[in-house]
Amino acid sequence: MSHIPYAEVIGDPIVQSKSPAIHGFWLAELGIEAEYRACHVTREGLADYLASRRKDAAWRGCNVTMPHKQAIMPLLDAIDPLAARVGAVNTVVRGADGRLTGHNTDVPGFLEPLEPLLAQQHLFRMARVIGTGGAARAIIAGLAGHGFVLVLAGRDPAKARALLDELDPGGEHHAIDLAHFAQPTDFAFDDREGCCDLVVNASLLGMTGQPPLVFDWSHAPPGSLAYDVVTSPLDTRFLQDARAAGFRTIDGLAMLIGQADYAFAHFFGQRPPRGRDAELRRRIAGA
Repeated sequence: MSHIPYAEVIGDPIVQSKSPAIHGFWLAELGIEAEYRACHVTREGLADYLASRRKDAAWRGCNVTMPHKQAIMPLLDAIDPLAARVGAVNTVVRGADGRLTGHNTDVPGFLEPLEPLLAQQHLFRMARVIGTGGAARAIIAGLAGHGFVLVLAGRDPAKARALLDELDPGGEHHAIDLAHFAQPTDFAFDDREGCCDLVVNASLLGMTGQPPLVFDWSHAPPGSLAYDVVTSPLDTRFLQDARAAGFRTIDGLAMLIGQADYAFAHFFGQRPPRGRDAELRRRIAGA
């Protein structure tokens, strides 16, 4: 067991994770003697991993990535209310007594780059969200909490409908087949003055090693903001096509850094320095 305090990120696969670079940068900036690692954990090995770490007093906790965000929940001692509402955990914190508590920092992490937009008053807010996995759960919960009407697209519209009904049962949301967005449309959008429109890829489509995301930007209202949670590659085809169509974009690193901020505070007891995010981005992009 380690004598130096440490946290880590777990997943299957995990080699693509940029979290060690983010947390390592902040630890160095603050002069904290601690480590942040990546650990490959399979679904079958998840319970044994937690059992071994629970006994390690130097282990502060872990970030959780695919495919464990929901599978890990029954193995924990407590679930934070936000994570319970979302139905997914992306951060596990070990208490001094060895108790493990699950949190969800994906929600505030996703919303962080949208804060200037959300601070404005809008006549209407709508988001087209692609994907029905763990990241989508956090995004649906976060956007519904800020008054967005959601159009959730997935390969299985019934699953999308069930997800909307679970996370925001009182909302007037819509579930559609992902294929709907693949073909061009000549739909005449109404006046979007005073409206807020988002198009969010919350799926793995377009990620390195995954199938491409086919989205025709004629489906996006004028003035929409495109947001992709994929971080490898950082500049996805989805974002490239959005810019070519004249839309503003947010890449997946914005959410990754945002959620890491909250997780870092859980692990190491203080918020990370954010004044050098531009340099952090350059380091990650060059890694």
